[in-house]
Amino acid sequence: MALEETLADLSAKVGTEVHVSDWLGINQQMIDDFARATRDQQWIHVDPRRAAADSPYKTTIAHGYFTLSLYPYLRGLVDEKKPLFPGVRNIINYGINKLRFPNAVPVGSRIRARCKVLAVEDVKNSLQLTEEYTVEIEGQSRPACVAECVMRLYF
Repeated sequence: MALEETLADLSAKVGTEVHVSDWLGINQQMIDDFARATRDQQWIHVDPRRAAADSPYKTTIAHGYFTLSLYPYLRGLVDEKKPLFPGVRNIINYGINKLRFPNAVPVGSRIRARCKVLAVEDVKNSLQLTEEYTVEIEGQSRPACVAECVMRLYF
């Protein structure tokens, strides 16, 4: 699909939900791996015994930025065998316009992403796509993360 066709297709979807991911279980190993990679070893994330005693959640919780970092995976951007946009040779995370973490993700929770197209425009021989990325926690009314993610699609 060419740039012009993708622009027309995405423009018609502005304001609509375009993706709901499968549920993903969040376990302590995932949280610990993220903590090691980012050097963020706060006890509320990595010390189950102390979290059980001192945390308002009574368990460890995922880092907010871990929840955010799952966007490419939950959105389906990382599977080369299933391109999200035919004809796109490269997708670059360009930035975030707005980001909030309204709820914590306790270890053992299941999360999923809901994505809505907010805007699309032709920018420098690419398409700039802005999506609202909302991370739901199974059984919770408030989301874990709400972000306006901006990506560039190169053809």
